[in-house]
Amino acid sequence: MNVKKYSIWLALFALILAQLACAVGEPTLENVRTARDEDGAQATSTFGAFDTIYVVSDLSNGVAGNTITSRWFFDNVPGFESGALIDESTIDVTEESFNGTVFFYFPPQTDGWPLGTYKVEVYFNNALNSTVFFTVQ
Repeated sequence: MNVKKYSIWLALFALILAQLACAVGEPTLENVRTARDEDGAQATSTFGAFDTIYVVSDLSNGVAGNTITSRWFFDNVPGFESGALIDESTIDVTEESFNGTVFFYFPPQTDGWPLGTYKVEVYFNNALNSTVFFTVQ
């Protein structure tokens, strides 16, 4: 009888451990978007010449050592070469465990953003994760 109870408890314990392992999971970066705010609540892909532009994403199960990099490019902006790099920034995760929003921002130049379309590539741990486009009107 005790062997049967022990087997049931062992099976239950193994099931709980398996569920916990699945809950933690691999680090993932998703829901990459352009927005008017650092939380990404005001998502948009159209901005004015004097807007600050945010690229926001959600990091789940992040751990110390994860990196998120954004590379900002001209895409179709009159007077600028398509594909020319504007800026590059990297965020290094330093916490043991991180779940939340990460963001990059780029304020307008003194005379405003040139009108046109821009591209931002977002890399997670040096692998391209997402590409987003935005327009300045």
